[in-house]
Amino acid sequence: MEDKISIKEIAKVFGKLGIIGFGGPAAHIAMMRDEVVVKRNWMTEQHFLDLLGATNLIPGPNSTEMAIHVGYDRGGVKGLFIAGLCFILPAVFITGVLAYFYSQYGQLPEVQRFIYGIKPAIIAIILAAVYPLARQSVKTLFLGLIGIVVLAAAVFGINEIFLMFGAGLLALALHTVQNRRAGTLQSFAPFTFIQISQMAFWSPINAKLFWTFLKIGSILYGSGYVLFAFLDTELVATGLLTRQQLMDAIAVGQFTPGPVFSSVTFIGFQINGLSGAVISTVAIFLPSFVFVAMLNPLMRKLRNSKGLSSFLDAVNVASVAIIVAVCFEMGKETITDWRTVLIAVASIIIVFTFRKINSAFVVIGGALVGYLLSMV
Repeated sequence: MEDKISIKEIAKVFGKLGIIGFGGPAAHIAMMRDEVVVKRNWMTEQHFLDLLGATNLIPGPNSTEMAIHVGYDRGGVKGLFIAGLCFILPAVFITGVLAYFYSQYGQLPEVQRFIYGIKPAIIAIILAAVYPLARQSVKTLFLGLIGIVVLAAAVFGINEIFLMFGAGLLALALHTVQNRRAGTLQSFAPFTFIQISQMAFWSPINAKLFWTFLKIGSILYGSGYVLFAFLDTELVATGLLTRQQLMDAIAVGQFTPGPVFSSVTFIGFQINGLSGAVISTVAIFLPSFVFVAMLNPLMRKLRNSKGLSSFLDAVNVASVAIIVAVCFEMGKETITDWRTVLIAVASIIIVFTFRKINSAFVVIGGALVGYLLSMV
C-alpha cells in the first residue's frame, strides 16, 4: 500500500465520487472509505482515520479536503490536484448549467411553485444536520455556554466571523491559563490569505466576489452549511444577492452531487454571469488545496495539539449556534402560511425518522408537494 497510485486511477475514483456523491459530507466520506480502504486497499483504516482527523484541523469543506488528502497521500502533488478537481468539477458543471437556466426561467410562476415547497424542506434538512453536530460539539458546560452566547449574538446580527474566532480564541486562552505553559500558544498559528494581483475576468464586482469567497474559504470551520451564514452576511446584507437567491442556491446544492460549496458557482453566476461563477468557484476552493498541501506532512503533530483542539472545539460549537440562528431567520421569511408549515413539519419528521434518507429526495418531495399545494 506504500506504492503510489496512478493518476488515471485517482481520477477515475474521484470522478465517480463527484458524480454519484449525493447526501452531504458524511455520505461523501463514507463513500471514499468504501472506495479507497475496502475496495482498493489503498490505505489502512487507521491511516484513513488520521487523514479524516486532519480535515477537522483546517477551514473548508471536509469531504473536498478529504479527497485532496487522499489524492496527495496516494499520488503526490499531481494526485492532490487531480483528486480535488475530479471531485469538485462534476458538481460545479451541473450547478453552472442549473444557474444558467435559473437566470433564464427562475422567476416564472411555474418554477416558483416548486421553489415554494423547497424552502421549508431545506430548513428541515439543515436542522437534521445540526442535531448530530450539536451533540458532538457540546462536550462540556463551558462549550455549551459558548454556544448559547454565540446563538444570541448571531440572532442580534453580530458578524459570524468575529463570533467564531472570538469563541475559538476564548477557549484557547482558557486552555492556556489552565495549563500555564507558554508552549501551548505555539500550537496555534493564524491562517493567511493568498495574495493574487491579476487574473482573468477581473473587474470591481469580480474582485469583490473573489476576496469574499477567498476569505470564507480560508476561515470557515464546521459544516458546509455554515457557508450560508457567511453568505447571508457578506452578500445578502450588502445587497449583492437576495435571500431568495440564497435559499435557491442551497436547494441547488442539495439537488446536485459533490460538495455543498458548489452552490457558490450558482451564486457567482447570479451576481455576475459566467465570469462571476468562475471567479467565485476558484476562490472558495483554492484555500483547501493550499491548506492540505501545508498540513498533510505535519498532520500528526497538529492533530495531537491540545491547544488547537480546544480552539477547534469552541469554533465547532459556534458554527452550530450560527446555523441555528440562520435557520431561525430563514424560517421567519419562509414559513408564512399553513402550506409551508405543513411542508416544514412533514420534512422534519421524515429527516429525523429516516436518518439515512438522501437529502435530495426530501428536496424533490418538498418541491412536488409545494407545487401541488400552491394550486389549492
